[in-house]
Amino acid sequence: MGGVWTIAGTLTPVPALDRLDLVAGPVAAALRSMADGSRLAVAEIDPALADTAEFCAQYGSPLEASANCVVVAGKRGDTIRYAACVVLATTRADVNGVVRRRLDARKASFAPMDDAVSLSGMEYGGITPVGLPADWPVLLSPEVAAAPELVIGSGIRGSKLLVPGEVLAKLPGAEVVEGLAR
Repeated sequence: MGGVWTIAGTLTPVPALDRLDLVAGPVAAALRSMADGSRLAVAEIDPALADTAEFCAQYGSPLEASANCVVVAGKRGDTIRYAACVVLATTRADVNGVVRRRLDARKASFAPMDDAVSLSGMEYGGITPVGLPADWPVLLSPEVAAAPELVIGSGIRGSKLLVPGEVLAKLPGAEVVEGLAR
């Protein structure tokens, strides 16, 4: 698996299933149960360089091949619904339009950091769509779903996952949403 990633830059990807110690617990559990788990690779990084711009600059991975996963909370009355939005790092999720409507919420915003961390079981800055709670929709921009290879979070700040977009589109709760990314 390590030699097939053209977007890896200076990273040394290894099969994710061989290094479950490099991902968060919920991610490891999801990888073990995924039919496509063997198609993902993981690469160890400096946790201080986990943020997308710094990561790409340090490791030579193209920004346009990085995807960000953000947790959104939509509220209507006393009901809060969560969703994960996955868009290319060169774009932003339309939280107040497309996502708010998809969650049938009066108000939608990025989930508070403490909520995103405690509900996902992942580290802030490393949250990934792999292994999120089963009742959360995973909203993908069409560009993410169509990407031949992407770099995404691993659930921790000390590594990154490398994954084909089509694998993300098969995750539980995944939906490809037109207009998600701006």
